[in-house]
Amino acid sequence: MLASVAQVTPESTQQAVGYPSLFLLVAIGALVPVVPTGALVSSAAVVAFHQTAPFALLIVFGVAAFAAFLGDVALYWLGRRGMKSKNGSRWLEAIRDRAPEERLAQAQAKLADHGVMVLVLSRLVPAGRIPVMLACLMAKMPLRRFARGDVPACLAWAVTYQLIGILGGSLFKEPWEGVAVAVGLTLVISVAPTVWRKVRHALA
Repeated sequence: MLASVAQVTPESTQQAVGYPSLFLLVAIGALVPVVPTGALVSSAAVVAFHQTAPFALLIVFGVAAFAAFLGDVALYWLGRRGMKSKNGSRWLEAIRDRAPEERLAQAQAKLADHGVMVLVLSRLVPAGRIPVMLACLMAKMPLRRFARGDVPACLAWAVTYQLIGILGGSLFKEPWEGVAVAVGLTLVISVAPTVWRKVRHALA
């Protein structure tokens, strides 16, 4: 028994704990849009990049994309229930609170022009997912149609943030240095649109 425990490498332990943790955190982050899920995926990609397991990066990609998809579909389902309810729901209120009127109007226009493909762009643009989701809810888009459009959106999102992690991991020898760079890049990407809008309004 002790011999078998001794044979467990730190890398295998990281995988056993890391993949389920990544799945739960990304899924929760999709339901509660305050968790920086992009930074989580990039950090996991850095760690996977430095591992010897041949499919570590592929597993990170699959886990992140699947968790994001399940979280999106669950939140959309809860939002649809809120739309049908006379008193709404706290999930629907949370979606509305994170969709300013200006962003919602833009999302509705893009949804009318491009259909469900706008979901791909919404996943890649910081703070773009929730306004587009609310636009889909207000357009009474069926859950099945939303799910079909959300598949490529989650795949593109997972690839993008994993590439950021791979970039950070390739620049530094120590994983923690790559994680720091990946987290920094994702945070900059996340806040840049908000800063730009404030600067634009100040200059207008």
